[in-house]
Amino acid sequence: MGVDAWLLLLAALVGWSFQENVTDCSHMDGADPGSICNIDKNDTGVQKAVLSATYMFNNQSNDIFLFKTLAIVDAKRQIVKGIKYILELEILRTVCRKTTDNPDLSNCHFQPKGKLYQIFHCHFEVWAIPWLKWMNTTYFVCRP
Repeated sequence: MGVDAWLLLLAALVGWSFQENVTDCSHMDGADPGSICNIDKNDTGVQKAVLSATYMFNNQSNDIFLFKTLAIVDAKRQIVKGIKYILELEILRTVCRKTTDNPDLSNCHFQPKGKLYQIFHCHFEVWAIPWLKWMNTTYFVCRP
């Protein structure tokens, strides 16, 4: 098995292990500290975490084009000395090149179907400490 296959298997196992202990964040009364819960995909914190994750992906990618989020497939939250967002995202290549100074992803359109069209399914973990106005993508793995 190649490295990519092992990483994909690891991501699947991590995702599966999270599924067993996931609750709904709207019913957090009496929940164990550190427990993982589902969160609304439109939550402000989730939206900021998605943007942070997307910028991290673009900074790590060797692609000449920028990518942006097409869909938030799943969003979870864990309170751990801040907030850990666990995200499953679909990200798609845009028509904007990385050479653009200060690119605004909201102005970048997705690549049309064709040779340059590329989509990734990604698992991201983003740690936020809101009272310090700090956010960092600590882990991600993507597959085509």
